[in-house]
Amino acid sequence: MNGVIDRAPYYRSTGREREVFRSAAQAKLPILLKGPTGCGKSRLVEAMAHELGRPLVTIACNDETSAADLLGRYLVRGAETVWQDGPATRAVRTGAILYLDELAEAREDVLVVLHPLADHRRELFLDRRDEEIPAAEGFQLVASFNPGYRRGPKDLKPSTRQRFVAIAMTYPEAEAEIEIVSTEAGVDRNVAKRLVSLAQRIRTLTEAGLTETASTRLLVAAAQLIRHGVAPRVAARAAVVEPLTDDDATVRALGDLCDLAF
Repeated sequence: MNGVIDRAPYYRSTGREREVFRSAAQAKLPILLKGPTGCGKSRLVEAMAHELGRPLVTIACNDETSAADLLGRYLVRGAETVWQDGPATRAVRTGAILYLDELAEAREDVLVVLHPLADHRRELFLDRRDEEIPAAEGFQLVASFNPGYRRGPKDLKPSTRQRFVAIAMTYPEAEAEIEIVSTEAGVDRNVAKRLVSLAQRIRTLTEAGLTETASTRLLVAAAQLIRHGVAPRVAARAAVVEPLTDDDATVRALGDLCDLAF
């Protein structure tokens, strides 16, 4: 996603994350959002970009993303070879918020390139152009990281982590999550309450061997299906259970929880 967000995205604070984000932006400190999948990290960034009035450039990191994808490359156009800035370079030049989603998935060459942006230098070096680009006023580096998803080689190194102010995030308390699901999906509170109850049961299961658990994002998806006429049990199975696992026995066990919830 690129550009200024016109409408304020809905984001329900669950702690002091907005305050820390706002102060870090004022102090020109990079921010690392730590938390499980679907807990609201990306939505917080969108909400803060709108509040701060900054353009937002989002990059979904993966092991195929190279430094050139972020920085830019030379392209042949007709008889000319021209340089085209990548999204990270554009963000630095224009003073945008650069959001790197799932930073731990990025290749090592990407992380090395970002280090000068994440410390006192606040600059980007384009080695192919021998150009140093100081971050424009308003530039903010934000990254997200799911500590529980990958271990070992894909964990963030201390040399990277210690360049960031870290904000720990998790799934909201029950009352807040009910409000979020109800507001986001446009369903009544009772439906949201049943979905949140289902998620809380799933989150306590340690013997199921789930890589990820039921996120707030999945609950909103289930609620949206219900709002569009899908039976609650069917919606919960399709939007909550099936995305979590392909194991037949686990699907049946979680399906039983859906039946209890509805």
